[in-house]
Amino acid sequence: MDKPFLPESDFTSDDGQPEVVRRESTRLSREQLCTLISAASINLGSMMCYSILGPFFPNEAEKKNVSNTVIGMIFGCFALFDLLSCLLFGKYLVHIGAKFMFVAGMFVSGGATILFGLLDQAPDGPVFITLCFLVRVVDAISFAAAITASFSILAKAFPNNVATVMGSLEIFSGLGLVLGPPLGGFLYQTFGYEVPFIFLGCLVLLMVPLNMCILPNYDSAPSEHSFWKLITLPKVGFISFVIISLSGCFGFLDPTLSLFVLNKFNLSAGYVGLVFLGLALSYSISSPLFGLLSDKIPYLRKWLLVFGNIITAVCYMLLGPIPILHIESQLWLIILVLVVNGISAGMSIIPTFPEILSCAYENGFEEGLSTLGLVSGLLGAMWSLGAFIGPTLGGFLYEKIGFEWAAAVQGLWTLITGLAMGLFYVLEHCRGKRKKIL
Repeated sequence: MDKPFLPESDFTSDDGQPEVVRRESTRLSREQLCTLISAASINLGSMMCYSILGPFFPNEAEKKNVSNTVIGMIFGCFALFDLLSCLLFGKYLVHIGAKFMFVAGMFVSGGATILFGLLDQAPDGPVFITLCFLVRVVDAISFAAAITASFSILAKAFPNNVATVMGSLEIFSGLGLVLGPPLGGFLYQTFGYEVPFIFLGCLVLLMVPLNMCILPNYDSAPSEHSFWKLITLPKVGFISFVIISLSGCFGFLDPTLSLFVLNKFNLSAGYVGLVFLGLALSYSISSPLFGLLSDKIPYLRKWLLVFGNIITAVCYMLLGPIPILHIESQLWLIILVLVVNGISAGMSIIPTFPEILSCAYENGFEEGLSTLGLVSGLLGAMWSLGAFIGPTLGGFLYEKIGFEWAAAVQGLWTLITGLAMGLFYVLEHCRGKRKKIL
């Protein structure tokens, strides 16, 4: 992986490093700064567009004679096509070009968001449902292109601080998740269904010219390695299951939590958006800390992954709460659980990229943009698979067994993957000790 050239110096500091190296290591280059701005723009814009549906779309879709199961599928289809697109774009990132993929994805995503705001004019029933699926599919493909390119460019620009940078940029993802639901709920209540989508779609489109001007352009040779070789590495396979389970838990909330809160506490769409605030805000604040820990103390990554999953499982058991606990559902408890869940999600999610990347390098993958594309595509694909299963299964379970038991099922899934990941790390540690003895 290319590293920035640092001029030599005859002057040394007290720790023996060249003085110029010491100064440069604390300063961002113009290229790195532009990369950060571009990545922040896609994180903020895409998360705002994604999260505005939660507070009011399920209720609006019900008025169009759409069942809860189909609502869950509309949310889930985004993730399914995001999954397929991430694998494709990750493989051919070098051929297409990272900058072109980023900018084109952002442009199409903004247009698709505006189109989604016009769907209330469609007839009720099958026509409305079909158009929802079509627009979400286009949006998913464009989002996959932009986010896969973004991850790869970031890892290329910051080879030694991947987790720190990605964790810091989750502030903008969290900010998008924080602003999206209340802003969407407010605009929906004040101006109607169309305005939230048109406003945010235009905002994303305005970011396109900026990124065309400032985003660096990286070139690299194609890799001979494949997704199959990457995902069949045992550690990568287990981490993939962790990502799927965490993403599934997030996706589960989209079609179910707003309906549960609306029915249980009789809140307006604007206040429902504020309920989602606890999860997004705690996640965005805690992510930079976990990113810094992942880079500074690499050994901690594995345990952040494991304990983050276990804490998430407990959160989903308490979200309903599960009836066997005989705890009455209260709004303050739901918000508290979502806040803790945001922190535990940051613990588990942030270390995944550097863990997969280091595993790939240890197993012979060459350092460069091509491998970064494979890792970015795999990470996006596994996240999307969970985001498809979560709302699809969540909408079905919500309809059949209610929110309390549906949330508990999600928690059980996360608990199993967390314990399996922990067992793998323990066995890996034991094998390493035996090799040292031999």
